[in-house]
Amino acid sequence: MDFSLTDEERAVRDTVRSFIRREVMPLEAEVLRRERAHQPGLDHSEVRELQLKARKFGFWGLATPEEYGGMDLPAVLQSLIWTELGHTFVPFRFGGEADNILFHATEEQKQEFLIPTIEGERRSCFAITEPGAGSDAANIRLSARRDGDDWILDGEKTFITGGHDADFAIVVAVTDREKGARNGGATAFLVDRSMGWRSEFIQTMGEGGPASLIFDGVRVPHRNILGEIGQGFTLGMEWIGKGRYTIPSHAIGIAERVLQMAIDYANTRETFGTKIGANQAIQWMIADSETELEAARWLVLRSAWTVDQGLDPRHASSMGKLYGAGMVNRVVDRVLQIHGGMGYTRELPIERWYRQVRLYRIFEGTDEMQRLIISRDLLRGYTKIGGHLA
Repeated sequence: MDFSLTDEERAVRDTVRSFIRREVMPLEAEVLRRERAHQPGLDHSEVRELQLKARKFGFWGLATPEEYGGMDLPAVLQSLIWTELGHTFVPFRFGGEADNILFHATEEQKQEFLIPTIEGERRSCFAITEPGAGSDAANIRLSARRDGDDWILDGEKTFITGGHDADFAIVVAVTDREKGARNGGATAFLVDRSMGWRSEFIQTMGEGGPASLIFDGVRVPHRNILGEIGQGFTLGMEWIGKGRYTIPSHAIGIAERVLQMAIDYANTRETFGTKIGANQAIQWMIADSETELEAARWLVLRSAWTVDQGLDPRHASSMGKLYGAGMVNRVVDRVLQIHGGMGYTRELPIERWYRQVRLYRIFEGTDEMQRLIISRDLLRGYTKIGGHLA
């Protein structure tokens, strides 16, 4: 059994690592300064400039099919890249991407929504969560009723990532309440902001923030249905599933960076005439962090590998998401403790990560939902203990 990276995987990872260190990390001090002044760390034009620089290196559309100018990378390579992105807190990601379910669009819709999004000319958001439907996505209430060649949308979505800046939203709405969302009663719509919905920014403990989207009699043409009528819930689960290995991959990168900060600090900071790294309490926090980090790494890479093998990735991805999200929270907490008072200040990025990673246990599937999926798969015999090696 070979756990080493292939030559291609290592080359791609190292190229991304070099780009992040040379082009992105030097911006960290300015990003912290702006955020202390309650300003965005980077504005859209600055992110766009970085993305175009990365494009010259060939990094454009990691998951985007080659026919649309993307790289169409396998999941393991995408996981490795997301880990490298996690090494910095600068709000950057590679360009050339679009919501995975947008590829279900018609040719006309692709010209209007998909291709401009890939090219960075338009910004999208995905809207399924509602005030009364978070983890229970099947409980959505935002309605869409047919009116001639149009549909009328009424209701509210909340905690929508990118919702305050989006030019259009992919909205999952109830089109047949008797069937229920899970059984073909929900449909996805492509809804331009110009059609009349509005957004309200939501302040959170992290930097940036999601938004609530309000639909009050918003009229949407029938041609703006994404996929088929009744396919909304299925598309929603496909969208959410994408994050089950990218989120913990990013968490691994954060944990690697902060753990190295803790090691460096423990080897230089002195108390009572000795380096704090000589203290068993510090050593154990570092040892526990490295052990959990390594365990998370292989859970997450296995979930990505499962995707590449064409196997059902849900069980493996849920374990990777559950453990990876918990791991990074514990590691950042220990690193903040090792740094003491300085770790608590906004002069260092540790407290920023502390706030950021708390979200990882909530969005795109809470810890509790991951545990439900994992246990249900075992109790109902959908999978065996030991997975594909069983």
